[in-house]
Amino acid sequence: SKMQPALALTVPLLLLLLVLPGQPQLVKSVPGSEDEDGLCHCIVHLSNNLIPLKQLEQLQSIAQELMDKYNQGLSRVRNCLSMPRTRETPNYSLLHLELEGARKLVDQLMAKGEVCEAENLLSQLQSQVANASLTLKLLADSDQRSLCAFRQKVDVLEGRLSECERTKRQEDSGPPLPPGSCAHRGLQKVSRPFVVQLNWRGSSHKAGVWGRDSGPNPDSSLYWVAPLSSDDRYFDSYRLYKSYDDLVLMKNYKEWTMGYGDGSGNTVYENFMYFNYYGTHDIAKVNLSSNTLVLQRPLPSATHNNRFSYAGVSWKDIDFAGDEKGLWVLYATEESKGNLVVSRLNTSNLEVEKTWHTSQFKPALSGAFMACGVLYAIRPLSTRQEEIFYAFDTTTGREHHLSILLDKMLETLHGINYSPLDHKLYVYNDGYLVYYDLSFRTLKHRPARKVSWLSTEPNPVIPNKTSRP
Repeated sequence: SKMQPALALTVPLLLLLLVLPGQPQLVKSVPGSEDEDGLCHCIVHLSNNLIPLKQLEQLQSIAQELMDKYNQGLSRVRNCLSMPRTRETPNYSLLHLELEGARKLVDQLMAKGEVCEAENLLSQLQSQVANASLTLKLLADSDQRSLCAFRQKVDVLEGRLSECERTKRQEDSGPPLPPGSCAHRGLQKVSRPFVVQLNWRGSSHKAGVWGRDSGPNPDSSLYWVAPLSSDDRYFDSYRLYKSYDDLVLMKNYKEWTMGYGDGSGNTVYENFMYFNYYGTHDIAKVNLSSNTLVLQRPLPSATHNNRFSYAGVSWKDIDFAGDEKGLWVLYATEESKGNLVVSRLNTSNLEVEKTWHTSQFKPALSGAFMACGVLYAIRPLSTRQEEIFYAFDTTTGREHHLSILLDKMLETLHGINYSPLDHKLYVYNDGYLVYYDLSFRTLKHRPARKVSWLSTEPNPVIPNKTSRP
């Protein structure tokens, strides 16, 4: 038969010809020689009906490219399906176009007569492309259905979660607490700020303090406002209002002048005003009915003259607070290294009854207040927000951290006072009178455990039977 010219092949290509499907015995007894580089050269005589080597290499390259595209496309589909729900969906149209192009290319190769001996390889490729197209269609259909079902399930779960949160808030909030009640489990949240008005001395008096008498008398409706002088230190005058309406309308007030207050740590408790005596570590008491200084005495170890004041608030070394449990004073000492100290005062003689030490550095706080014997400390987060982040229970001596956000209208909170009569927080905010409603966690009543001190169980008491009507 007619033979093609002899070809010089390297060993790897020779091995490729030997394992070509459908041609198990192409070459027998092939002589060869080894050159200086150790490369083996062989002479092989090929028949006319074999596939040209260049076309075979091209076919294998095309087949590999098709398989790579198919695997990449299938991998993208699986990745999309495994991703969490987003607004994007897998691009099935683009993958379908790529597979359609691969199918046409395989059909063109099958139509060429010179590659008929590679029909097995092309048939496999054609079958794989068809399977990939079918798989892609099924994935697109099932993914769309699964996504819709998944979204429906998520909507149902979100609805249930919202309902649980509403129920939880109602259980925690419960009915409003009566005046002076401590039947709760601590502070839960703070309302948005309610701005009442600018202080009566004007916008130049940015520092000051105001509030409601925090004494235990529920019939008292006394409100008071005490702006400091324009130097943000000197407490020299204040106004008293018999009701909240009088305060808002600025009528029926009594204005007093005095010349010995220091800072904005004042509070009013049982118709007496308590404050830091100017330039000393003394605490003082003024009768509001007569504007008379009735008592003055030093607070042991307390620092003064702006030594350990609050962050952003000057001259507030000694801070008074009233709540359901009595009258308190908040301050720092050299022995505490500036950490906040809490003392309960005897209102009659201003002697310290008991003292607690906290772990909070007073100059890092923007303020603090007492509620039901619990100290709540506040720190600044930004020019528009504070955080109630720390609580110290004087009953148990335990402290814990919390996170209750407190929005503010202006940057600095000067005077802060809590009233147990209405559970409000009264804040003097850069000259403006602002208040917040406080909400507490209600107690969950549990049936009392029955304890018997008898050695034997008593006989049960059988109630009398009553006849039904």
